[in-house]
Amino acid sequence: MIGYVKSFITSLVEIKFIKILVNWSGYLSAVCMVSLVIVTIFDVMMRYIFKNGSIGLQEFEWHLFSAVFLLGAAYTMKCDQHVRLDLVYQSHRFNESHRNRINIFGTLCFSIPFCVVIIIYSVPFALESFIHSETSPDPGGLSSRWIVKSIIPCAFILILLQSLNDLIRRIRYED
Repeated sequence: MIGYVKSFITSLVEIKFIKILVNWSGYLSAVCMVSLVIVTIFDVMMRYIFKNGSIGLQEFEWHLFSAVFLLGAAYTMKCDQHVRLDLVYQSHRFNESHRNRINIFGTLCFSIPFCVVIIIYSVPFALESFIHSETSPDPGGLSSRWIVKSIIPCAFILILLQSLNDLIRRIRYED
């Protein structure tokens, strides 16, 4: 019975849709990075060559910067390039099975609970910004601040899905 439940959960969580979604978030993060470079170069040229800066353009830069890191986090996890405590993880005393158990422990005790907490608190944060049509307090700033705030729960939902995907894969490895 437990084997059937485990197989069912595996097929539900580790689906190609999650992989496709995470790949698209990585692609979107890369597009935002290229856009950030272009916008920053344009902003610097406008400020220092033409002596004409824009607060809205500077805010757009930090919106893009936020999107790069938030949307790229799940893709980084998928590619297994995220930050770890290498002193412990890369130790010669641990074999692959020990590393796998450390990953399972880290996912269950840190990654999943952290994502859930961030999602719980960031959804009302973004929703309130949307309901009140929050704009920049700076003159000439961007309107629709809810867009950048809504990236937070979206990104952590992607990280949660990728964490669950990794967890299932690592549990399967332990069998």
